[in-house]
Amino acid sequence: MNRDEIKTILLQEIGNIAPEADLTSLDPAADFREELDIDSIGFLNLVIALAERLKVPIPEKDYGRLRTLENALTYLRVAAERQT
Repeated sequence: MNRDEIKTILLQEIGNIAPEADLTSLDPAADFREELDIDSIGFLNLVIALAERLKVPIPEKDYGRLRTLENALTYLRVAAERQT
């Protein structure tokens, strides 16, 4: 799975958690939990959805690595590569 495919899935899942958010203006370096006002339950639901859709394990110790769009894309791309 390439970076663009992962980004599409990530943005879809963020949109499911924060449907009112304008994802086109999302700063790739900003903490999207704060930028989009996603609470901890919403973030946990996002992590679970990503793990299921991408078929990758995301251990709790790594949740902090998914807080920005850029970091999440990098982490998920590497995790997806490990699964192939």
